[in-house]
Amino acid sequence: MSEVQVSINGRSYLLSCNPGEEGHLRELSRYLDRTVAELTARFGQIGETRLLVMAALTISDRLTDSRARVEALQREMIGLKGAGAEAQHAAAGAGDAAIRELDGLAQRLEDLARGLTAS
Repeated sequence: MSEVQVSINGRSYLLSCNPGEEGHLRELSRYLDRTVAELTARFGQIGETRLLVMAALTISDRLTDSRARVEALQREMIGLKGAGAEAQHAAAGAGDAAIRELDGLAQRLEDLARGLTAS
């Protein structure tokens, strides 16, 4: 296990993590410290436990909002993929109809050409 020294609300904490996760743990700690600082600016020093609970709730709220946005974007992406597939199918159908029409015209031209050469 690795150990990382972090500072949250002016207090130092020695935390353990798996090797290679030190940078991520420092980043998470800085995010928590910024959130606590935002709350301290709004409410003052109302006690470390209370500030940390409020920070945890604030971060949980942000996470919930982010998850909802991700789910909405995933639904939108699925809808766009479906619309793209429908458009592609419609275009393929239109292309098939155009090919049939061109084949018919080509056949008529060949018939006309045969008629002209037979005369």
